[in-house]
Parts: sequence; C-alpha cells; structure tokens
Amino acid sequence: MISIIVPCYNEEEALPIFYQECSAVLSSMNEAYELLFVNDGSKDGTLSILKELSETDACVRYLSFSRNFGKESAMFAGFCNAKGDYVAVMDADMQDPPSLLPQMLEILRTGEYDSVATRRVDRAGEPPLRSWFARQFYKLINWISDADIVDGARDFRLMCREMVDAILSMSEYNRFSKGIFGWVGFRTYWLPYENVERVAGQTKWSFWKLFKYAVDGIINFSQTPLSAMFWFGMGMVAISILVLIFLVVRRAVFGDPVAGWASTICVIIFIGGMQTFFLGVMGQYIAKTYMETKHRPHYIVSETNVEEPQKIR
Repeated sequence: MISIIVPCYNEEEALPIFYQECSAVLSSMNEAYELLFVNDGSKDGTLSILKELSETDACVRYLSFSRNFGKESAMFAGFCNAKGDYVAVMDADMQDPPSLLPQMLEILRTGEYDSVATRRVDRAGEPPLRSWFARQFYKLINWISDADIVDGARDFRLMCREMVDAILSMSEYNRFSKGIFGWVGFRTYWLPYENVERVAGQTKWSFWKLFKYAVDGIINFSQTPLSAMFWFGMGMVAISILVLIFLVVRRAVFGDPVAGWASTICVIIFIGGMQTFFLGVMGQYIAKTYMETKHRPHYIVSETNVEEPQKIR
C-alpha cells in the first residue's frame, strides 16, 4: 500500500483539484493506496470537503486537529497514522506534482534507494530576495550542522516503511523535518523538477514565518552558534588584554594621556549589544530545552475517520 500524507491549512480551493489529480495518478498505478489528509485547524471549508470526499471514496482518510499546530505536527500525525509500505508527503496546492509518483515508486522498487526526494531546479515565480535568503540558508545549515539538506529540497518525498519508522523514533517536540530526513540517513535519490506555482489560494508562508522556521532549523540541528559565541568571547578578551598592554606602555614610555571617550562609549555599546544578542541565542536553546521537558503532545485530533487513530502524541 502507498500512503499519501497531505497536510492542509485553509486549502478549500485547492483540495478538489489536488484530489482529482492525485487519485487519478494513484489509480493508474494499480496499487492499493490511501490519501491521508491532516486538517491543521483550518478556518475555512477544508474539513467539510474532506468529509465529503471520505464519504464518496473509501481511500480517503482524514485527521482534524483541535486547533492549528503547524505543518510539522501535521506531518508527524500523518507518519503516526499512515499504514502504507511506502509513505509520501505532499502539499495540497499542487506544487508537488502527483505525476511524479509513478517514477518515484519505480526508483524505490529497484532496491537501490530507501527514499526518493524532490528538489526544485529553479525558483520561478518566487521573489528574488526570498530566493536569495533561501539559498544562503541551505548553505549555512549544511556548513554548521550534520543535516544533509539539498538546495531546493521539498518535503515531497516517497519513503520506505523502515525510514518512516526511523523518523517516528525521533519524537522530539521541536521538529524540523528537512533536517530529520537528512539526519536519519538512508539512501536517497534526488529527483529534480521545475518549480510549479500554486493552482489556487495563497501561500501560508510569509517571509517572517520562513525566517523563524530557518532559525528553528539551525537551533534544532546545530550547536555552532553556542561555540561561535564562546570563541568570540575569547577573542574579545585577547584583544582587550592587548589594548590594555598598549595603553600602559604608551603611558609609561611617551607619557600620553588616555583620550577618546567617544570611541570608548561606542565600544561599550557594541560589546553590550553583542552580549544581549548572545543571551538571546542562548535563550533560544534554553526555550527549546524547556519545551522538550514539558512533554506536551505534538497534536490533538478532534475528528477523524481513521480506524484506531493515534489521536494524541
């Protein structure tokens, strides 16, 4: 069986289009399948559409959260409740083309790979500034962490059951799936495709949300910021000692008074700003640790047609 996990948040316009296209492709593959939709606290008619689809198609299953928990939680809920031997994650906006699924399954069945992941070869239709920041993020996180994330990587991938089980074993509360996919390893084939724009509706990812998501990814998969703060502090101590020696020697040899109060104030403000920034970075790590220790559930399901669902995890 093939399980398709589809996180949904206010996707009433795109859902009918996605369902028709995806179900047609899956039917043509002559494989048993399930479409597992996860309604992430949508405020529009998404849940009503999912109920209608489930009544007319036995392959449609849905989970509906009690509120918006975020895409990461929706994906995790899908992994927890998927029954397939092969599991895929797809967006409902058609930016993940269902037409790629037959090719992805064929590659997996060769036995050479455990996962087929997709990546965009271009960013057509995306604002240039946003594209530039995205490319820099991929370079940065691959440099400072063990996560293997390819530039242009999408969440859209088809995985074997062993890889899904490995992902489920990482039950951390603060999740960054792109990093988790790379961290668990397994043999991955990267399938390139040209960027596809949304068929309907508007993206839920603003620049600020993407920025926070990027920060979460760095904090979750790298201790480099903490190490950088340590070495920066050591460097500043060394510089201050050298400057102090220089001032003492100048005063003793040349008798020059120590001047430059304005520059001194600027240095104090700079150091104070850096200390505040570093405290903020440390606060991010402490906050993540705090949330992990609370052991709150990743999601809460309020409605579903899935048999024996994991409603809270």
